[in-house]
Amino acid sequence: MIEQRPLQPTPVGALRFNTDSAKLEYFDGNQYVNITTDSPEANTGGTRALFGGGYRNAPTGPAGVLNEITFVNLDSTGNGTDFGNLAANSRGVGALASRSRGVFCGGYEPGYSNRLQFVTIASTGNTTDFGDLTIGAYHPTAHSNSTRGIITSMESSSPLGTNNVMNYITIATTGNAVDFGDLYDTARNGGGCASPTRGIINGGYGNPANINVIQYFTISTLGNSADFGDMSAASTGGASSSSAIRGILQLGNSTNTTVEFVTISTLGNASDFGDLTTGRSSAAAASNCLRASIAGGHASPVPKDEIEYFQIMTTGNSIDFGDLSGNARSQLGGCSNGHGGLAG
Repeated sequence: MIEQRPLQPTPVGALRFNTDSAKLEYFDGNQYVNITTDSPEANTGGTRALFGGGYRNAPTGPAGVLNEITFVNLDSTGNGTDFGNLAANSRGVGALASRSRGVFCGGYEPGYSNRLQFVTIASTGNTTDFGDLTIGAYHPTAHSNSTRGIITSMESSSPLGTNNVMNYITIATTGNAVDFGDLYDTARNGGGCASPTRGIINGGYGNPANINVIQYFTISTLGNSADFGDMSAASTGGASSSSAIRGILQLGNSTNTTVEFVTISTLGNASDFGDLTTGRSSAAAASNCLRASIAGGHASPVPKDEIEYFQIMTTGNSIDFGDLSGNARSQLGGCSNGHGGLAG
């Protein structure tokens, strides 16, 4: 039987079952391609979170910038395990991930680094060069869905201090970052999380003060961020993570234990979620869509090695998870292969 042309153009996203290959396919605008399935369970036996880089200050040993990467299985509890090392000692590094690849972004090495480096999450080992950001980036906020990473809310040397730069990368390939748009409210060192469609930036240092503004953008398009709502207090260095529905926003203050939440698909102010056991700044966060974890950070006068977690779809205080491997540290980056920005 000769296959007949459709009477109307095939819409993007149309599905068909290919009887020759016995596979489900979708139309990408040019051709039918296979629908592939993947999961953290298939790759790593559960959702794996990576926490990389950081700064150890004097009360817990000689002060210094670190290159270590720790991993944990977020579906269980327990202490971290050594994964490998960043390409250089780096603090204030950002991190984002797809199902298979984790990307560490920027940092201070010393000097504002524009380095992008990646690891394969299912394995262990040191990072590999990915490409460069458009500017050096200290404390960038990083977001991703299953294909694209967005890096923004960073401190840089040119222009010095706060800027409105937004970069993006395609995670599955390597290469330099490309301009995405501009921040609606210029600030550095904000928190960040994402659903499969929308990225959230909360707080940051707006020069001359911290801000409580929440911004959002659509990951699959290019353009500027827009106003989402407000947190209850100004915050910088917050550790945020998400499911596909809800964003968990830590206020990023060593004297404030408050954690708030937003529904990512709507607009509005954040609501109270619960409290950490201790306030901490410059921590890292990662999630498996059920649990939001917060690792490390600075709780005056010392850095922390504790990891705590929340159940995302309820409200309440944090629960002990375990400890990082290696050094207690702040200014580290966190990502996972099972967070809210990953479809499915």
